[in-house]
Amino acid sequence: MYPEAIVKPMKTELVSVGFEDLTTPDAVDAAVSSKGTVLMVVNSVCGCAAGAARPAVKLSLQGAKKPSRLTTVFAGFDTEAVAQARKHFAPYPPSSPCVALFKDGKLVHFIERHHIEGASARLIADNLAAAFEEFC
Repeated sequence: MYPEAIVKPMKTELVSVGFEDLTTPDAVDAAVSSKGTVLMVVNSVCGCAAGAARPAVKLSLQGAKKPSRLTTVFAGFDTEAVAQARKHFAPYPPSSPCVALFKDGKLVHFIERHHIEGASARLIADNLAAAFEEFC
């Protein structure tokens, strides 16, 4: 498990723009099952989270359509919450970072780590914005 001093600034990067930090399995289940659209970011200490995933999700929120609820869990820190989130990501294998969009409790869009690695934040943001247009 990563030390809190390392994780906290990376959590704050999303929380400061309106993401709800989910730290328990019950909080994850409540978020996923809520009405409307829920964006869930599995945050991470890796370079692709810092260079692409976090900047991309922030950029994606600049459009007119946005998810009803913004949530995040942190891999390697909130381990039980992340494990619970991953149950909702089936059939996708565990990866971090990754980004999931739920609508009325159903997974409707998913970006895996291998789609984040090497991609620009703008490319990922455009992918998310297109999903928001379709589902939000």
